[in-house]
Amino acid sequence: MQDLKSKAIRGGLARLCAQAANLFLRVGSLMVLARLLGPKDFGLVGMVTAFTGALSLFRDFGLSSAAIQRTTVTEDQISTLFWINVLLGALLGLVAVALAPAIAAFYGEPRLFGLTSVLALGFLFNAAGIQHTALLQRQMRFTTFAVINVISLIVGIVIAIGVAETGYGYWAIVAMSVVTPLTATLGVWLTAGWVPRMPRSRVGIRSMIHFGGTLTLNGLIAYVAYNAEKVMIGYFWGADAIGIYGRAYQVVSIPTDNLNSAVGEVAFSALSRLQDDPPRLKSYFLKGFSLVLGMTLPVTITCALFADDVVFVLLGPKWTDTIAIVRLLAPTIAIFAIINPLGWLVYSIGLVARCLKIALVFAPLMITGCVIGLPYGPKGVAFAYSAVMTLWVIPHIVWCIHGTPISLRDILSTVSRPLVSGLLAGGLAFGVRLMCGQFVSPLPRLVLESGVLLITFFGVLLFATGQKSLYLDLLRGLKGPSSVAEKGPSSVAEKVSV
Repeated sequence: MQDLKSKAIRGGLARLCAQAANLFLRVGSLMVLARLLGPKDFGLVGMVTAFTGALSLFRDFGLSSAAIQRTTVTEDQISTLFWINVLLGALLGLVAVALAPAIAAFYGEPRLFGLTSVLALGFLFNAAGIQHTALLQRQMRFTTFAVINVISLIVGIVIAIGVAETGYGYWAIVAMSVVTPLTATLGVWLTAGWVPRMPRSRVGIRSMIHFGGTLTLNGLIAYVAYNAEKVMIGYFWGADAIGIYGRAYQVVSIPTDNLNSAVGEVAFSALSRLQDDPPRLKSYFLKGFSLVLGMTLPVTITCALFADDVVFVLLGPKWTDTIAIVRLLAPTIAIFAIINPLGWLVYSIGLVARCLKIALVFAPLMITGCVIGLPYGPKGVAFAYSAVMTLWVIPHIVWCIHGTPISLRDILSTVSRPLVSGLLAGGLAFGVRLMCGQFVSPLPRLVLESGVLLITFFGVLLFATGQKSLYLDLLRGLKGPSSVAEKGPSSVAEKVSV
């Protein structure tokens, strides 16, 4: 437990920097590929990933989270988990290939057969690196992990752009989806420096498999809830419609996914170490929760108020149909910033069964809402998606925090400060747009709008709502002793029994 705070803050900073680079790279690749490819190219891949994405939830089977959540884990346990993951990855790849004809027939699109078969390779590439990644996270070597992620993404993007430039269309997206996990797995193997032993029976992994299985089932149900609308749109409205909806969804989800990945990995590792220390658990959680909200709300407001400029700059003029969808989906950015941290809390203290019950209630509500909006096209589905998420957020909070050290008052107090700051900043930024927007082209106008928004938001947040002490505390946490600096363990036993 020694130096946990400094390790968590440093690890969080490393992951935030990496995710900032990740965000920049993903946005940059989106801007380039959106100009090289058309909606149909993205739509074809989206049709397949709506199905293979559900299968990808099983490649881990929650075993990496189980390994991280445990206070201690032995080398025999981690080795056995590794071989289970590899077996699952190979099986899932074969299942995806077997499903390829059915997916092609479902959409009436023969090209999906070859596309699905190639994407199936990603299951094995991902599975081979899961436990090595878990080791790096248990050791809180987040800087190392962050560098690997950035390098693998760069390699994937470069290859994707090269394939797109040569005129191979949607194969550029496929290449990026396969090459990126392969590069990442090679990276974690080289840096973790751990070679798995042969699997053994009776090494005490039954409870870990139960934890991981429940986590996986919860993830599957949540995935269906959050992605069923893409299958519906692709089936009833075609590849162009899902391509347009999918790019709008990507625009609003990239910031959320990057931030959740950056802070979530560190938070889950740190909170798991504090599950027997409720006061510290509460303190760490609320600080991380506040940080996520503070970094997410400006993005929410930007997408809601300035969606036209965001789409023009990121995707180009041929994607104007996505503007309304981006604006309709914008509230979900803030809602996920509230919901995702609650998942870190509940998982870290082992309440995976509660998450499963929540998912079983939420999924039918979301699917029903999307079915109601489906006759009105992608816009109707986007409105229904946001509406259900908005109505669900309070019941979700209450259910998650029941019986934990966190109260509803804690959550509402934490949310209120960035929310007030966001409303004031959004009003001022929109006023600037009304006064100056008609004289400025989209790119400089977006820079002006977002600049005013960010300066005002953080000015109010830090100096008017009392959040200055939080950020100063985070900065002080960076000045830990040199022993906190990341370094590789000296033996395999030290790497495993962390």
